[in-house]
Amino acid sequence: MSNLLSSEQITEVFSRFRAANPAPRSELEWSSPFTLLVAVVLSAQATDKSVNIATRELYKVADTPEKILALGEDGLIPYIKSIGLYKSKAKHVIGLCEKLISDFAGEVPKSREDLMSLPGVGRKTANVVLNVVWGEHTMPVDTHLLRIAPKIGLAEGNTPEKVEKSLLERVPDEFMEHAHHWLILHGRYVCTARNPKCSECFLNDLCKHNDL
Repeated sequence: MSNLLSSEQITEVFSRFRAANPAPRSELEWSSPFTLLVAVVLSAQATDKSVNIATRELYKVADTPEKILALGEDGLIPYIKSIGLYKSKAKHVIGLCEKLISDFAGEVPKSREDLMSLPGVGRKTANVVLNVVWGEHTMPVDTHLLRIAPKIGLAEGNTPEKVEKSLLERVPDEFMEHAHHWLILHGRYVCTARNPKCSECFLNDLCKHNDL
C-alpha cells in the first residue's frame, strides 16, 4: 500500500485547507521585506510569539539595516536576549545587515541564491521571504512540514530537501501560494507532535497515518 495520497486526494486536502482559511498569513509580525527577513532569522528554534515580543521593541528603534548596524551587536543583544541562541543570531543579523548594505544597496534581494549568500539565511529562510513577501511558489520546510507532510501522505522523504522536492512535485499550482502556511498552522495547532487532535482534524478520513 502506498504511503502517498493520490493527486485527487491531495487536491481535496488543500481544497479543505482553503475552505477553512482562504488567506493564511505568517504569524511573524513584519512591515517590510527587511523586518520579515530578520524575524525569520531570529525564529530559528524559537516560537513566532517570542520573536514578535522581541521585534516589537527592536523595530521601534531599528527597522532598517543601517539602524541595526548602528546599534551593533552589543546594542542588539538586549532586544533579542529573550530568544534562544541570541548571541549567534545577533552575529548573523549584524552580518546580514553589513552584506545587504555592501552588496545589495540596503535592499533585500529577490533571488534565493542572493538571499542564501546572507549570514544566517539558509534555504528555508530564503523560501519564506520569497513566498511571504513576493508570493513566489516556494515550499519552506520547517520541523512541522517535515513531520506532518509524510505522515498525512502529501510527500515522501526524511530530510527538508526531500520533503520540499516531493511537495513541489505534488501540490497543485493553484494552492502553492498558501500551501506552506496551511501546513505550518496545521502542524502547530492540530497535527501536533504530542497529542495530535486527530478526532478534530478535517483531514482525518484522508490521512495516511490512519492506515498504519
